[in-house]
Amino acid sequence: MASHLIQGRTLDMPVRVRDAEVCSAFYPVRADAARAVIAYSGLDVAEVLPGKAVCVLVFADYRDGDLDAYHEFGMAFLVRRPGVPASVGPGELRHAGVFVHWLPVDQTFTLEAGRSLWGFPKELADIELRLRSPYKRCILRKDGRLVLDLLVKPGVPVPGASVMAPLDAYTHRDGLTRVVPWTVRARGAQVRPSGALIRLGNHPIAKELSELGLPKRAMFSSTVAHAAMCFGEARRL
Repeated sequence: MASHLIQGRTLDMPVRVRDAEVCSAFYPVRADAARAVIAYSGLDVAEVLPGKAVCVLVFADYRDGDLDAYHEFGMAFLVRRPGVPASVGPGELRHAGVFVHWLPVDQTFTLEAGRSLWGFPKELADIELRLRSPYKRCILRKDGRLVLDLLVKPGVPVPGASVMAPLDAYTHRDGLTRVVPWTVRARGAQVRPSGALIRLGNHPIAKELSELGLPKRAMFSSTVAHAAMCFGEARRL
């Protein structure tokens, strides 16, 4: 079993999250604009419709896990796995991974672990989560500037527990693109068409989202009351 030393603590692989609340909104964006945003990674977006890629905005309250308790926000894109021939249409989802473009957190231990173990683009930010009502809200500020205010509405319950097929998360740091094996088990999931409201601030990431066409109607949104995750050893591409 591989292990790593982070801030004087030993972390054994795989790293586990035992309980987290996760809220997501999936937005259709112009594929050419998304390609420009992630060109540095060497990856290509998955075109789920002609000329359309998917930008995923997600916020999470990590309540119990190997990286302690913390809040996190993520901006990611569905991408085509390297080596898979390019195609267009919903079938692209079968071969898609998730490229994590930006991943602010509010605690230093997960910041260092995420960067050094997997190359996640973690930065410190002020992440205010309001999760006690059915309407889940994230207010994200970085360097004293508002990035966004995102509200996810309640949806239709998905019965029982579900295990997502193993996903590949892709990262890029220090000139290297990596792939991170990732599995998720979800309980208390809800999904609804659209279901998200977003207000952008004046931070450079807000400008990037604006250039992708946001604010706009989401394809769908989801909430998961209890998620358990497992992150394996990163591999260089």
